[in-house]
Amino acid sequence: MPRFDVTIAGELNLDLILYGLPADLHRERELLADRMMLTLGSSSAILAHNLACLGSRVGLQSRIGEDDLGQIALQRLTDSGVDASLVRRAAASNTGLTVILQHDHWRNILTCLGTIAELTLGDLDLDYLSDSRHFHLSSFYLQSGLRPQVPELFRRLKAAGLTISLDTNDDPENRWADDLRDLLRYADVLLPNEREACKIAGTDDLELAVARLAEMVPLIVVKLGDKGAMARRGSERLESPAVKVDVIDPVGAGDSFDAGFLHQYVVGANLSDCLAWGNLAGALSTTRSGGTEAFRDREHLERFFREHAGAL
Repeated sequence: MPRFDVTIAGELNLDLILYGLPADLHRERELLADRMMLTLGSSSAILAHNLACLGSRVGLQSRIGEDDLGQIALQRLTDSGVDASLVRRAAASNTGLTVILQHDHWRNILTCLGTIAELTLGDLDLDYLSDSRHFHLSSFYLQSGLRPQVPELFRRLKAAGLTISLDTNDDPENRWADDLRDLLRYADVLLPNEREACKIAGTDDLELAVARLAEMVPLIVVKLGDKGAMARRGSERLESPAVKVDVIDPVGAGDSFDAGFLHQYVVGANLSDCLAWGNLAGALSTTRSGGTEAFRDREHLERFFREHAGAL
């Protein structure tokens, strides 16, 4: 029996979310937000945190600075039960930070990379990462230090017998370069949203994008927001409706979907159940500010699952 269900290598930082901003952000003006939230951020850490809250055994390796932001992020992560014993601290670096300007129906996401871009293969203990059923990588394009070494990382983890999932998240340069396609041959599951799937496949047609990606990766799972999710495995195609809730904050919903999906995937659940758990976890995330706050409240989490048991 491996030590972990899922291991992760990636970013660990906080999100500073500002709500109730004016529609126009005028230059050189003192502009006011209605409220704010400082919470655990970063796709890798949100996924790890929420997986652990669902009951998976999770280990995460990352790189943070020896600063207050890094310490707070690390404490929030370990409070969930994630093993972060091998997180590296870099004295001469600043922990990354994401500032999210949340408008009514859209948002700006501003990230100062800091240690996010500094993580490399040399920071990772492959024996630790291999002591798991499954490995996941998020934020491929943000991790510029690790990015050229990801094929080697995936190759070695596959050789150790792990299954692998990948959620690229957005490419800030909007290039979606070919090195990603070279990497997909090692992945068992690709978890993009609709826009990312189309960008990776080089088409504006989602169905064509999914068909193309299904030729590269055994299982494609596309997050469709309030339309739920769809999956394609070979010629098999499934859809799963979203769980209807009053949305407080969509930040981290996609990463929370990944957590719900992988929580079931690693124990061999059928694809329909994996999608249903993904949609449920994604919906739960939106009921509180930030990507992890709904999962930190154990009573809220358990009540939500009881009330929406019919969705499973």
